[in-house]
Amino acid sequence: MCIFKFPLPKIGLDGIEKRPLEFIRWQENCSIVAFPVNSPVRKLGVMSQSMFRTCCLSLTLLMMSSASVFAQEKELNWAEKMFSELKYDFGSVARGADVRHDIIITNIYKEDIEIVNVGTTCGCTAATPDKKLLKTHEKARINVEMNTKKFMRQKDSNVDVTVRFNGVHTKTIRVPISAYIRPDVVVTPGNAEFGSVEFGNGSERTIDISYAGRDDWTIKDVRIGNDHIKAELKQMARGGGQVSYQLVVRLDNSAPMGTINDQIVLVTDDAKSLEVPIRISGRVEPDIVIAPASFPLGKLTPGEQKTFNVVVRGKHNFTIAGIQCDDNPDCFEVMQLSKEAKSVHVLPLRVTAPMTPGDFKENFTLTIDGRPTPLTFTAEGLIAAN
Repeated sequence: MCIFKFPLPKIGLDGIEKRPLEFIRWQENCSIVAFPVNSPVRKLGVMSQSMFRTCCLSLTLLMMSSASVFAQEKELNWAEKMFSELKYDFGSVARGADVRHDIIITNIYKEDIEIVNVGTTCGCTAATPDKKLLKTHEKARINVEMNTKKFMRQKDSNVDVTVRFNGVHTKTIRVPISAYIRPDVVVTPGNAEFGSVEFGNGSERTIDISYAGRDDWTIKDVRIGNDHIKAELKQMARGGGQVSYQLVVRLDNSAPMGTINDQIVLVTDDAKSLEVPIRISGRVEPDIVIAPASFPLGKLTPGEQKTFNVVVRGKHNFTIAGIQCDDNPDCFEVMQLSKEAKSVHVLPLRVTAPMTPGDFKENFTLTIDGRPTPLTFTAEGLIAAN
């Protein structure tokens, strides 16, 4: 048998002797096992299979213990703890694509945090904060954009954010940013930007996709994680090493109000860069707005009556079909409800305070003719004790 000697690493663990070890290589199965120099097994030169397995397990556990000691995780400093991430990879993206990501900074301290400066180390990226002064628990978004129109292939940059704690302590955090911009796939425009869409109307956008390379290049599937967005893919041309598609993206008229921030994923037959993401953005705006959305009744005594007005304003003429309150129908009265179709309705309501003291809140549901989704608003106040 062959014997090799090496010193055991001085890991400083109690109960582990810092003695040289010997490797005994078994010629039969080329297994390696470690024994102390003065081990009885070494002196005997013979080892049973059960003893061999036991020693292998012991060596494995020893190596795992050593690894856990040497591979201690780096502790984050006070500034790094505020960042949502300390590196970001956009992955593989198409040329011309709208590629952006928000890094969130949250003030987890009692003192103010000031974002002193935000910069990048490459012209391929730009970074902009949406605010610079953060009170406790406030958040700032560092919007990072990758320029995929002027640059191609692998791009590695950094976003350097300098923050100041309590007006005194300053720290600069470097966040590595990377992306591979495909030179063979081009999308025009770079995203499906719906802009401002009125609720109930829906919208449609068209994106052209061009590929240069293989004649048989194919988009196999289109994936979207939003049930209110559909996509239709149509092949336009193929030949001479070039392939073109047209992608029609539709936002249906049942999309809820609020911000749209999603993406389409084109699944191709490429071996290395299988997926091509395309950003979807926009906002569904309300067609009818109630003001105020929550009416403050103030302080009322039991049985006191108070009249207040709620204004319902729309972009087009509409008719109010009805109004209901959920919990205290005996406490509220609609003094006049117009059946006329108009763009602005003023609803005079009268409240009679209940006899029970304490916080008082009512939820109202407003039904509009021809509108499948009702509108809601609230009224709340405090009933004082006699």
